[in-house]
Amino acid sequence: MSERARRLRSLIEAPEILVAPGVFDAFSALVSERRGYKAALITGAGISESRYGYPDVGLMGLQQNLDAVRMLARISDMPLIADGDTGYGNAVNVYHTVRDFEDTGAAGLMLEDQTWPKRCGHMAGKEVIPAEEMVEKLHAAVEARRDPDFVIKARTDAAAPLGIAEAIRRANLYGEAGASLLFADALLSEDDIATFCRNVEKPVAINMGFGIRSRRTTPLVSPKRLQELGAAVVEYPRMLTAAAIQGMINAFEAFEATAQADTVPDRSDLAVSFEEINDLLGLPGIFDLERRFVVKA
Repeated sequence: MSERARRLRSLIEAPEILVAPGVFDAFSALVSERRGYKAALITGAGISESRYGYPDVGLMGLQQNLDAVRMLARISDMPLIADGDTGYGNAVNVYHTVRDFEDTGAAGLMLEDQTWPKRCGHMAGKEVIPAEEMVEKLHAAVEARRDPDFVIKARTDAAAPLGIAEAIRRANLYGEAGASLLFADALLSEDDIATFCRNVEKPVAINMGFGIRSRRTTPLVSPKRLQELGAAVVEYPRMLTAAAIQGMINAFEAFEATAQADTVPDRSDLAVSFEEINDLLGLPGIFDLERRFVVKA
């Protein structure tokens, strides 16, 4: 039994909303944990984009995803929800996909009802599979997990192509099939969020696009307000990836503005120190092991 999965399930079921950043590499996971966040979503888009240079349109394969999730689960003590896209095939594939992700050390897995290849939930042109097919995928997912606490999160992308009522219908079907956490991507208004939360019978997760300047389908709503509307979890999948890119741009712009000058001012406001990086990555612990075990010549 996974202690992390039990912890994640208790956080989802707690009265206070769970705020989960989207992590995609060691830096984002370790910083999130150090900032005090109790759990995180592993953003499949973030892995695809940052690690492989692919946009979020289904180009990253299962093994690539598993490798990244395994690394993140190894370096972070937070319960992590992995992004399993559509499960990489039919219900039989989903069965094995769940077992593979459970083996990585993740505490849960999100599966969605898009056709394959999928695309980012905020892109145009999404299509969804029949609800009945997704129900069978979730039956397979629930049967596949060895740990009953391992969280199966079901995502529906039906709101954009088929409307909020169909998203609600599917979410409840997916909950009946055994999903523990339900999510409708790309809801268009606070009213839609409220309607979805009010009419879905199991805990609901909402995605917020904090950090995206131009392309935002769902309006920004505070965690406090989302809790009032009935959401159990709010996730920020794009915040850290977008901030990382902007941070690099800011550093280049500051450097390039003074590159031809006789002196270059130190812009410590744009970057953490060498010591902070090493501390974040646990170098003091490595030095302690050296002092204890390395034989001096």
